[in-house]
Amino acid sequence: MTSRAIATIGAIVLATAFLCVAGVATLTGAASACSVITTPSGTTGQYDAEQLHHAQVIVTVGVQNRIPVRGQIIAVATALQESGLRNLSHLGENNDHDSLGLFQQRPSQGWGTPEQLMNPAYAAGAFYRKLVTIPGWQTMPLTVAAQAVQRSAYPDAYAKWEGDATVIVGLASNQPSAEFSSPAEQCISVGGWMKPVQGPLVSGFRTDSRPGHDGVDIAAAKGTPIHAAASGLVIRVVCNAHLVNGDPYPCDVDGDPVSVRGCGWYVELLHPDSTVTRYCHMVRRPSVHAGQQVAVGQVIGQVGSSGHSSGPHLHLETHTSQPATESNAVHPVGFFALRGIDLTAR
Repeated sequence: MTSRAIATIGAIVLATAFLCVAGVATLTGAASACSVITTPSGTTGQYDAEQLHHAQVIVTVGVQNRIPVRGQIIAVATALQESGLRNLSHLGENNDHDSLGLFQQRPSQGWGTPEQLMNPAYAAGAFYRKLVTIPGWQTMPLTVAAQAVQRSAYPDAYAKWEGDATVIVGLASNQPSAEFSSPAEQCISVGGWMKPVQGPLVSGFRTDSRPGHDGVDIAAAKGTPIHAAASGLVIRVVCNAHLVNGDPYPCDVDGDPVSVRGCGWYVELLHPDSTVTRYCHMVRRPSVHAGQQVAVGQVIGQVGSSGHSSGPHLHLETHTSQPATESNAVHPVGFFALRGIDLTAR
């Protein structure tokens, strides 16, 4: 473990998680309720949205690779010790080695490239691939199993995180969604998805009155931050507006539902599962650019009324593949429900 990782842990070791206890009720339309869950370490503070999302990534990768819960607990405890569940990049002279990411894995020791190790899902997979090669790891004390993977200079440090890791893994494994204390006050699902803005649905997908409406509209005030629904790659940032006769129309002003066509300022994100989300009618040029990697919850723009629009709202589309077209658009409510998020909840 690096010296800067030790310093980071000293500053951010936290022990109270805000997690939804009514996730199933949320998916059936009831209001979600969240309570404070105190982890056993006894320290003060709370795990924030970033830390808990990284824990969820570790658990999700474990489930996908059929790693028993014991292995998921070992992995989360290891990441708590090595990075405080932060995806730490290289900080120059503050690194005493070339350690990177959630598990402080080193490219020079064959864990992967720097780019790979900064991908939390890859880093978790690399940890699990090493863990399962250790004979008897499932019956070892946590600190022994973690040390067999990590070869840390502080082999006894992992044990103190077993209680916290057990609580976090248990909650992540059994709840469809988790609500965190964050500026956005959003719920992020175990799979790493969230509702991009809070607000009611005011227009549906391909309704009888609007059969060409390939998404849903979520009402929100002009300027409301729009969050990335999941981590991914920005593949398009476009001003798409024109008059009915084909003449160009600006995207930095409000549009009109009669005389203006197009999505206004919009962003498309490509997600790791090859799906695409599209966010339309932004008030001004989005705050991201094509080729940029974004994290779940990152602000990508603000709600507006540019293009073919009668008032401020987010037009949200979901597509099964790229390029995003009419033929591969799917109902966002069902798409998000499969990922643990209820778009109809206010």
